[in-house]
Amino acid sequence: MRGPRRRRGAALASAEKAVLGGLPAALPDLTALIGAREALVRAHPRDAQAWAVLGAAYVERARRTADPGDYPRAERALQTSLKVAGKNNAEALSALAGLAVARRDFPAARRFGEEALKAAPKRWSAYPVLIDAYDGLGDYKAAGSALDRLTALKVGADVKPAVRARAAAVYRDRGWREDAVAQVTDAAAAARTPAEQAAYLCQAGQLAWERGDRDDALRHFTAAVRLDPEQSAARAGQGRALAALGRTQDALTAYQGALVHRPTPQVALELAELYESLGMGRQAEAQYELMRTQVRRELEAGVDDDLVIGQYEADHGDAQEAVERLTAEWERQPGIEVADALGWALHRAGDDKEALRYASIATDSTKGGGVRSAPYAFHRGMIERDLDLEAPARRHLQDALRFNPYFSPLQAPVAKAALTALGDQPPEEPLPG
Repeated sequence: MRGPRRRRGAALASAEKAVLGGLPAALPDLTALIGAREALVRAHPRDAQAWAVLGAAYVERARRTADPGDYPRAERALQTSLKVAGKNNAEALSALAGLAVARRDFPAARRFGEEALKAAPKRWSAYPVLIDAYDGLGDYKAAGSALDRLTALKVGADVKPAVRARAAAVYRDRGWREDAVAQVTDAAAAARTPAEQAAYLCQAGQLAWERGDRDDALRHFTAAVRLDPEQSAARAGQGRALAALGRTQDALTAYQGALVHRPTPQVALELAELYESLGMGRQAEAQYELMRTQVRRELEAGVDDDLVIGQYEADHGDAQEAVERLTAEWERQPGIEVADALGWALHRAGDDKEALRYASIATDSTKGGGVRSAPYAFHRGMIERDLDLEAPARRHLQDALRFNPYFSPLQAPVAKAALTALGDQPPEEPLPG
C-alpha cells in the first residue's frame, strides 16, 4: 500500500506545482488534485493556500475539458483565498488572471496580473497571463516588455520550457516564424511531463499549419495526441491537417474526437464549416447548433464569447449583429483578432471603407498586426477587391494562399477564384518621352 500511496502523493504534488506555475497538467492528476483539495478546504476552510490551489486547478480543468461550470467554482475558490490571506496573495492573483484570460476578460486579466507582480515581482507564472492580457488589449509594446522581463528572470530547468513556449507565442504574433519554431521545438524537447510536451508539440503543429505545411502539422499533432490523449486542441489540429490532405473521413473522425474531449464553440464552428464545404448541410447545421449551445453555456459562466459569435454571424447569420457585437468588443479590448473579425463583419454588412481600416490594423506590422495569417490576408484582399483596389487586393490574396493555401475549406476556394478573376498584374505603363 505504501508504494501506491507514495505515487499518488507524488502525482498530487506534481499537479499542484503545475497548476500554481501555469504549466499543463494531465487530466487524471487534475481530477485527483481537485478531489483532494475540496476535501482539504472542507476540513480547513481558512487554508488560503489550499483554496488557491483548488481555484487554479479548476481553471486548468476547464481549459482541458471546456466545462465552463468550473469557471464560477474557480472564482469562488480564488476569492475565498484572497479573503482569507489578504490582497497580497500572488498565487490567487495569478490564478485569477489566468481565469480572466480563459474568459476572454483581458482588462480583468491585466489588473490581476499586475497586482500579482506587485505582490511577487520575481514570480514567473504571472508573466504569461499578463502577456496574454496585453495582447488581448492590443498593447503589444507592453507584451514585449513583459516577455523581456520574463526571459530575464532566473528560473529553474523545469520552468524554462514554458518560458520558451511563451516566447514562441510572442514571436509568432510578431511574424518571426523561424524564431517561434526554434523556441517551441526547444520547449518540447526539454519538457518534463507528457502533458507539458504534448502542449508544446500542439503549439508547434499550429505553427506548421499556419505556414501551410500539412504533413509537418499532422506529425506534431499526432505526436501530441499520442503523449496526451486528452489534448483536444491537437485532435482538432489533426482534423484540420487531414482535411487539407484530402483524408476527409479521417478528418471528420478527428474533429469528432476533439469535440468529445473538449466541445468548444471554436472547434464546433470549424467542423460545421468543413461539413458545409462538403455539401453536408444537415450535419453542418447540427454542429452550428452545438456551437450555439456551447456559447450559451459559456455566457452563463461569465465567458466573453462576442468574438466567436461575431465570426459566426458575419459568415452564417446576421452581419449587422456581428458588427454591433464586435464594435463593442473592440471598444473594450482592441486586439488583432477582434480587428480582423470586425473588419470582415463590416465588409459582410456592406461598409468596405470602414472595413479596410480594421483589416489594415490586423495585417500591418506597423499597427501591431505582425502575425502572418492567411485568414487575415484573405479578408483584407476581399475588402480591397470590392473597393476596386486591384493591386493591393491581388497582393493580399496571394499572401493568403502563400501563407497557407488550405487555410479554410470554405474560404480558400473563394480566395483562389477571386485571385483568378483579378488576373495577372498588368504591365507597368512606359514612362512618357
